[in-house]
Amino acid sequence: MRGGKNQTFAGDFILLGLLDPNQYGMIFLLLILFMYMVAIMGNTLLILLIQLDIRLHTPMYVLLKHLSFTDILNISNIVPMMAFNYLSTSKSITFAGCGFQLFLYISTVGTECLILTAMSYDRYVAICHPLRYPILMNHRISVILAAGCWFGGIVNSISHTTYIMLLPYCGIRTIDHFFCEIPALLKLSCIDTAKYEERIYVSVVFFFLIPFSTILVSYGQILRIVLRMKSIEAQKKAFSTCSSHLAVVAMYYGSVIVTYMRLKSYRTAGQDKAIAISYTILAPMLNPVIYSLRNKDVVCALKKVFSKSRSQRNENK
Repeated sequence: MRGGKNQTFAGDFILLGLLDPNQYGMIFLLLILFMYMVAIMGNTLLILLIQLDIRLHTPMYVLLKHLSFTDILNISNIVPMMAFNYLSTSKSITFAGCGFQLFLYISTVGTECLILTAMSYDRYVAICHPLRYPILMNHRISVILAAGCWFGGIVNSISHTTYIMLLPYCGIRTIDHFFCEIPALLKLSCIDTAKYEERIYVSVVFFFLIPFSTILVSYGQILRIVLRMKSIEAQKKAFSTCSSHLAVVAMYYGSVIVTYMRLKSYRTAGQDKAIAISYTILAPMLNPVIYSLRNKDVVCALKKVFSKSRSQRNENK
C-alpha cells in the first residue's frame, strides 16, 4: 500500500481518465454526462414503447429493443466510473472491478455488432423478399437471432477477459485510458502478448469485419431494389433511412476496427481515447434517434402514449 492521498491496494489499477483536472475538463465532463442522460432516456423510452405498443411487436423492433439494452449497459458501464474517477482523488479501480468492466464492455460491444448485422438482414428480407418475410424473418427467428447474438458476445468476452485478468502485471498499474480496455491493459503486462494479439485479430474478423461486410452487402442489395422504384418520394425515403443507418454503422464498426487492428507503432493513448468515445458514448446516444425515433411507427407510438397520458390527466381534473 502506498502512502498519501492516492492510496491503492496492490491489486488495484489506476485509471488516468479522459479529461484533465481543470475548468475545461469539468465542462467536458458535464457535456459527457448530458450525453449519457440523453442515451439512457432515449434507449429506455424506446424499450418502453416497444413493450407497450402491440404494433411494434415485430422482428425488427425485437432486435431494436436488444440494441437499446446493449447501449444502456455499454454506456452505463463506462461513464459513471469515468465521472467518479475524475472527481475522486484516488482514481483507482479494483482488480475485480476492472475485470467486470472489461467483461461487460467486450460482451456489449460484440453483441451489438452481431445485433446490427441481424437488423440489416431483417431490412434486407423485408425490402428485397417481402412475400417471404413471414417465413424468413418471424418473431421466433428474431428471438433466436437475438439470443445467438448475446451468446456469441458473452462467450467471446469470457475468453478474452479470462486471459487478460490472468496476465502478470508489473510495476505501477496505471491504465492510460478512461476505462479498462484490452490494448491499455496489454501495455502493463510483464510478458510478450504477441500470440494473444493474433487471437484479437481473429475476433475482430469474426465479430467486426465479417458482420460489417454482411451489412454492406445487405444495404447494397436494398439500394439496388430502391433504385428500381418508380416513386421518387419512396427512393428519397429509402435513401435517407439507409444513409443514416450506414453512417452510424460505419462510425461504430470503423472505430472498433481501427482500435483493434492498428499496429502498436501507430497508436497513442490519446488516439485510443478519442476513438473509444465514438462507440462507448456517441453511438449509444445516436442509435435511438437514427434507428427508431426517426421511424414513423415509433413516432406514432410515442404520440399515442402522450395523448393517452394527457387524456388521463384531463379525466383526473
